[in-house]
Amino acid sequence: MLLLGRAEVRELLDLDELIDALAVAMADLSAGRASVPARIAAFVEERDGLLGAMPAYVPAIGVLASKLVTLFPRNEGTAIPTHQALIAVFDEKTGSPVALLDGTEITAVRTGAGSALSARLLAREDASVLAILGTGVQARSHARAMVRVRRIREIRVAGRERARAEALAEELGPELGLPLRPARSYEEALDGADIACATTHAAEPVVRRPWLAPGVHVTSVGYGGREVDDATVVDALVCVESRASALAPPPAGSNDLIQPIADGLIGEDHVHAEIGELVLGTRTGRTSPDQITLYKSVGVAVQDAAAAALVVSAARESGVGREIEI
Repeated sequence: MLLLGRAEVRELLDLDELIDALAVAMADLSAGRASVPARIAAFVEERDGLLGAMPAYVPAIGVLASKLVTLFPRNEGTAIPTHQALIAVFDEKTGSPVALLDGTEITAVRTGAGSALSARLLAREDASVLAILGTGVQARSHARAMVRVRRIREIRVAGRERARAEALAEELGPELGLPLRPARSYEEALDGADIACATTHAAEPVVRRPWLAPGVHVTSVGYGGREVDDATVVDALVCVESRASALAPPPAGSNDLIQPIADGLIGEDHVHAEIGELVLGTRTGRTSPDQITLYKSVGVAVQDAAAAALVVSAARESGVGREIEI
């Protein structure tokens, strides 16, 4: 059984390959070929935390895997990530365990890559100004991924603490070779942005309809609270990874969609498409330059499985990792 740590996963996971692999996995999911049961979780109420289990079989990639992931929002601002995970990979023909790898890095990178895939499919071709809302792991992941799918010339960063936004801008600017500007507020960051990535644990919306420019593509990966206001959801062309997951009760679904449905502002049919349907061409995407598009992500196991398959394959080819007996 191959054992791979976080540093090895970071070295082996190619972001461009991952975005392409996610397109294959999402198409398999929407076509009904992938097997992905509903996410389950054990809740640690006194810490607002949970331990979730996310198994998946993706025949198009030939991967059978399961992730165990913890979400502890109170870790934000500490040295311990809010999301931590392990992924076990099994032989899809025999069921034998073949690899155990860090899933924390995969969770971070595949989430940004999933949003980048949505931008490839939904953002305007001329999108060049990117707003990043949040200053944590996912802010970094999204900035690195979005520059792969659109010609970004400017990135604005906003968070609850301006000092952290400034630090993030100083960190990522040289890495990406782009001007990163810390904004004084979420509203300022969103002003005139072509792509907006909400990567927060916000309880109240950080994306509000009056702050959005015509034609913006919004991605939202926050869980538990609300990142996007009702007016944006109502006005936007809404796309998700999986209707079943996005509209499911906790620990799977999205309050950004479930709440306006419960309030009678939209129906379930307001969810226009799954990302896999856009890949397959069974649903259309953007229909005009001024249309607002929204990708609401809750995370689905086929994404983790696809990423793990890439890492294990690269490790085998390069001889990275340790073989252990269990």
